[in-house]
Formats: sequence, C-alpha cells, structure tokens
Amino acid sequence: MPHDTPLIATIVAGLGLAFVFGALANRFRIPPLVGYLVAGVLVGPNTPGFVADAGLANELAEIGVILLMFGVGLHFSLKDLLSVRAIAVPGAIVQIGFATALGAGLSWMLGWSMGAGLVFGLALSVASTVVLLRALQERRMIETERGRIAVGWLIVEDLAMVLALVLLPALAGVLGGQEQADTHVSGVLSLPASYGIWGVVGITLAKVAAFVVVMLVVGRRVIPWILHYVAHTGSRELFRLAVLAIALGVAFGAAKLFGVSLALGAFFAGMIMSESELSHRAAEESLPLRDAFSVLFFVSVGMLFDPFSLISNGWPILATLAIIVIGKSLAAFVIVIAFGYPLATALMISASLAQIGEFSFILAELGVGLKLLPEQGRDLILAGAILSIVLNPLMFLAIDWMKPWLEARAARTAPPVETKPLGPATEPGQVASVAATTNREDGPPPRTTLANHAILIGYGRVGSLVGAALKEAALPFLVIEDADKTLARLKADGIETVSGNAANAEVFAAANPEGARRLILAIPNAFEAGQIVLRARAANPGINVIARAHSDAEVEHLKGLGADTVIMGEREIARGIVEEVLGHKPPEASEPSAA
Repeated sequence: MPHDTPLIATIVAGLGLAFVFGALANRFRIPPLVGYLVAGVLVGPNTPGFVADAGLANELAEIGVILLMFGVGLHFSLKDLLSVRAIAVPGAIVQIGFATALGAGLSWMLGWSMGAGLVFGLALSVASTVVLLRALQERRMIETERGRIAVGWLIVEDLAMVLALVLLPALAGVLGGQEQADTHVSGVLSLPASYGIWGVVGITLAKVAAFVVVMLVVGRRVIPWILHYVAHTGSRELFRLAVLAIALGVAFGAAKLFGVSLALGAFFAGMIMSESELSHRAAEESLPLRDAFSVLFFVSVGMLFDPFSLISNGWPILATLAIIVIGKSLAAFVIVIAFGYPLATALMISASLAQIGEFSFILAELGVGLKLLPEQGRDLILAGAILSIVLNPLMFLAIDWMKPWLEARAARTAPPVETKPLGPATEPGQVASVAATTNREDGPPPRTTLANHAILIGYGRVGSLVGAALKEAALPFLVIEDADKTLARLKADGIETVSGNAANAEVFAAANPEGARRLILAIPNAFEAGQIVLRARAANPGINVIARAHSDAEVEHLKGLGADTVIMGEREIARGIVEEVLGHKPPEASEPSAA
C-alpha cells in the first residue's frame, strides 16, 4: 500500500462492518446498535485481525455526539428547557448522588480507596448522550414533555460531569491520588489546584455562565443572520456547509474557550438556530452526517471492550450492570413519581437513563491517569457501558410490556377522579380534540368515535395543507401527530388528534382504522410510512391509502406494501409546470370563446 491511511481505513472498516452486522441484527429483530457494537469489538485491539485506530474512532464518535446534540437543540427553545427545570435539576442531582453512592459501595466491597469509589460512582451515574437521544428519536419523543424532561436531565448531568472533570485534578491529592497527571482532559478544563476547591468551582461556573450569555446575546443575532444570508445565495451546498460549520465551530469553541463540553456547546448552537425560520431545513441538511457519525460512536465503544473480561471479572461486572440498569432506573422512577408526573413519564425517563457512555469513559481515563481508579475499575465501566447499551432497547420493550399492568394496578388503588363532560361537537373533523389529547401521558390514547373518516398522519408543511382542505370540505378526519406544539395548535383549531407515533400499534388503533375510509400519509419518511401502510392493510384491507414520496424507489416501495396512490413531489411540480406551459391559453384569448 503506497500510503498509510488510518483515517480512511477506520471509517471504511467501521461503517462497512457496522452495516453488515446492523443488517444481520435487524434481520433477527435485534436492535441494529447491537450489530454496531459487535463491529467495534471485531475491529478493536482485543480480537484478532484488522485493528482500527482507536484514537481516530473516538474523535469521529465525538463528531456524532456534536451533530446529535445539535439536532436536538434545533427542536428546542430556551422556554422548553426552562419549563422542565423544576424536575430536571433536582432529579438529575439526586439520581447522580444515589448512583454515586451505589458505585462507591461496590468499590468498597472490592477493596478500593475512597477516591476510586467517587470516580467509579460518578462514571456510573451519567447516561450516554447518543444512546438516550437515539432512543427518543426512534420513538419520536424529542418534542414531547417526556422528551424535554429527558433532555433537560441530560443537560444537568453534562454540566455536573464538566464540574467533576475540573474538580478531580484539584482534589486528587486529598482523595489519595496524584495531583499532576498526563490526562486526556482539555487544557481549558485543567485548572491549577492552587486556586483552591471553591476557586475552581467559581471559575468553572463563571465560564459556563459566560458561554450562555455569549450565545444568548451574540449567537441569537449572528447565527440566524448567517443562515438567512446563505439561504439568499440560493446555494444548497453553501447552506449545508454553513449548518455544519456553525454546529462544529460553536461546539469546539465552547470547549476550548469556556470549558463547556462539546455536546453542550452543540446543543446551544442548535437551540439558538431553532429561532430561525430555516431551522427545519437545517435539521434536514445535517441528518445524513448525524446518522453516519452516531453509528461510528457505537463502533468506537465496541473497540474498547475486551470480551474475555466477562470471564475474569464476572460478578463485579454483573454488580456494575445492576447499578446502571436497576439502581439508576429505580432512582429516576421514584424521583419522577415524587414530582407528581404520570407513570408513563416515569417509566420512559427511567429506561432512558439505564445506560452509560462517553462521559463515563472520560472520567474513567482521568481517574486512572490521576492514580485514583485502578485499571480494573476502568474495565468494569467499559463492560457496564457495553452491556447496558445492548440491554437498553430491551428495557424499553420491558416497560412497554409492564406499563398496562402497572397502570391497571394504579387505577385500582387510586381514588376516583371527577370527570368533566366534553363540550358539544361542532363540524365533522372538529370534534372532541380534548378526548384524544388530555391523558396522552397516562397510557394508550382513547379510541376515536369517528367512522368513515380520513386518518391524516403528520401535520407539517404538507399535512397542514391537506388538513385545511379536508376541513374546508367538511370531511370528517383526525390527525395523528407527536409534536406538542402542533398538537396544541390543532386542539385550539378544534381538530381531533391522536398523540404519538402512528407506527405504534396502540396509537394507530386509537384512530379506528377499521372504520376509516382513507389513510393519508403526509410524513416524508418512506420507511416509517411503509410500516404504517402494512398496519393499516392488516386492520382494514379496503382502506384507501394515499402516501407521499421523494423518489421512484420510494414510490415502488410504498406501492409494494399496499399504498393505492403515491404522490411524488418532484413529479407533481413537473406536471404543474408542463400544464402551465402547454395546457392553458392566455386570459385574453380565452375570454371571447367563453362568451
């Protein structure tokens, strides 16, 4: 080979094997991320054969974390974040304290020092950004109240870990380690111990506050202005480049200048950009890279894992896993219930946090470098991370299975609740929106009473136009949507809604597909639309299915699954242009013939 290309080799091996094993996992109905982790194990240093560059893989994974948090920020506003602070801040702090105590208890049983127990417990207390966001995105929960609580909780955890990273070097001597170490923490995070503990804390909090102020004062004006300027150039390539440059640039600048984590910096960049009217387009442009690099994150995690450690450290690994999956989950569940939130919210939050990831690895490396944490502790953290990530999708499945039983039990023990009758129905398609939206956090949505109606999936740019036409024609219809802001607008307009993802069996059943006349799929995701088509055909073979697509391949895919009509946007635009050019006479020529 004439040139040494570790970057290309790492990307090719990582993405290639991730695709192969992800496809195999999907074929056997296992979450694809399990396949990505297996791919990482195979290209890692602990298995024979090709070994990818672990350093490069970790940096590529960081890009995935940045783009993921940037995408989440695009769906958030400062108001959304502040709306969940009452539970996210105390909840995250209490959960971190509880998990740290459990980890310290296990380290004591293993004969480690107090400093080792502190580092070990902190590493087990913080959830992985990538895993949590992927779980929320797959269930389309980012914009729901549950999603906002989970992301707010994650932000508090990130801030706590940034503080831990700057405090540990200052406290290393007190905790039994060494004060100076060759660590992998950015220089801006490494503050001299001579500042004192409170000095380090004060400087760190001042830097975080300075970053927030800069983003709210300067970023709020500059970032939307840049986007609009580039959009007016008419170059899609420049717009895509601007989006990526802003996401990566703000994240990197936040880490280097203010000591804020890359993920947190990217989140704020996305949140500021969300105030622009072009935020939806920005999210679409960053999506392909976001997915590719998030896959590399799981590959990089797999590279760190030594399969033989399962034999040499059997029971300590099981105990570590129990703290992550059971201890953290129970703590989060109790906290959310104590704050008066519904059972469904508590279950979702507890499942989301039942894993660890990137911050845990950073803390483990720092602890080993400071001579606080033994290498066995780092191995246990890595094993716990891998196993908890693999088990996390199963946690969601278990919660989906347990939720009806828990809700039925809660209903038997709860006092009766006085119900208020709904107001009288208005026109068809404008009835009882409250019935389908009020209790959507407490279990399956109630079933509609509509019949011979249309089911409209999605109420974005296309769906809102279709809904307006159905409403004007006085045709009965309801909308299945999962974005809180859109649901509130539909409720205000008196349009009946079912909240959630239509690919979910309970959500789709609430729309009464058996009695529906039409199914209109206004969502742009052809793969998700295909699942809904199959579900609709199984419930009602005679239903008329209309869908949208962006390519001939998507048209064939949806028609093959049972769609009656598939509208491809580009084709309809071309047809409209042709009709305008060839099919219409000028007004002055048509008027005499009409007379």
